[in-house]
Amino acid sequence: MTEVRRFKTEDAPAVDALVAQTLRESNSQDYSAAYIEAEVRQLSATFFIEKVQETHFYVICDQDQIIGTGAIGSYWGSQTEFSLFDIFVLPKYQGRGIGRLIIETLEQDAYFRQAERVEIPASITGVEFYRHMGYAFKGGVKVLDDEQLYRLEKFSN
Repeated sequence: MTEVRRFKTEDAPAVDALVAQTLRESNSQDYSAAYIEAEVRQLSATFFIEKVQETHFYVICDQDQIIGTGAIGSYWGSQTEFSLFDIFVLPKYQGRGIGRLIIETLEQDAYFRQAERVEIPASITGVEFYRHMGYAFKGGVKVLDDEQLYRLEKFSN
């Protein structure tokens, strides 16, 4: 039984482990080991506990196991622009609709509903998934930024 709920502080170690495993297994085809390990160090349990203070952070659970994550928060303090962050699905659950469930959950969040524009910093690994979900390259430009991410966006109707 898949459940969607808000992140709790006690979820931080499981989220840390999920993100590390996903980066190491799924993103290794597109990024160097040094890049991935730097990301793993940054995206620690403490990082997620702090992140929840400024975002609406969700976890997807299969019974008692956290299998996916995603968050939405303000884009640099804006009240009309928001960003999607930390969208990860455990590798063995990828391709089963969990990513779609995360995006749909975030797109039903109050922040998304008040947004005029939503941006996603997308990895090379995830960019085509986000494009499939209706996000386009920011300003129509397909270019990796200094963080080795693509910037995608969606405008409200």
